[in-house]
Amino acid sequence: MPSSKNNRKEPEKNRKGRLSEKASSFHGRIPTMAPVELRRPKTLPNLLSDRTVTISPDARPKLTKLLLNVTIQGSLGAVQVVMSPENTVGELILAAVGQYSKEGRRPILPSTDASLFDLHYSQFSLESLGREEKLMALGSRNFFLCTEKAAPKDGDKQTTSCSKEAQKVAKSVLPWLKFMNF
Repeated sequence: MPSSKNNRKEPEKNRKGRLSEKASSFHGRIPTMAPVELRRPKTLPNLLSDRTVTISPDARPKLTKLLLNVTIQGSLGAVQVVMSPENTVGELILAAVGQYSKEGRRPILPSTDASLFDLHYSQFSLESLGREEKLMALGSRNFFLCTEKAAPKDGDKQTTSCSKEAQKVAKSVLPWLKFMNF
């Protein structure tokens, strides 16, 4: 009967009859392989050597288009508009209202006239942006669009802006806000 020591030295056979050996790198032996020369495609390394390209370190690529998100008052999601940085706020309002109507979003706008809307940085910003400002100078790509002139209520013909409407609500609903400096 062979001893158990002799059995350990012999390689074990697996189910299919193949010999299973431990990885040679596991035991510190690195298998030697003949170096294979890779076939490289033929290129023209001197293709651009005739041209001298000078790039100044402070030259950045010029933006050609901006992706702007405009949330319209009462809607659930933002309208995405792609515009040139040289366009103005008025053109952004016109494009956002047109895109909102084109997509058929809800709630339906009372009018698609862009002059009835004001653009703000956020829904918490009471100051609207000037219509002649360039989009590149604004420093943001997310905006909030609300109606400049609120719809007349109860036959009232008075028109109000967003900031005046917010002040009116703050006075009537939360009278304790006048003690705080806003």
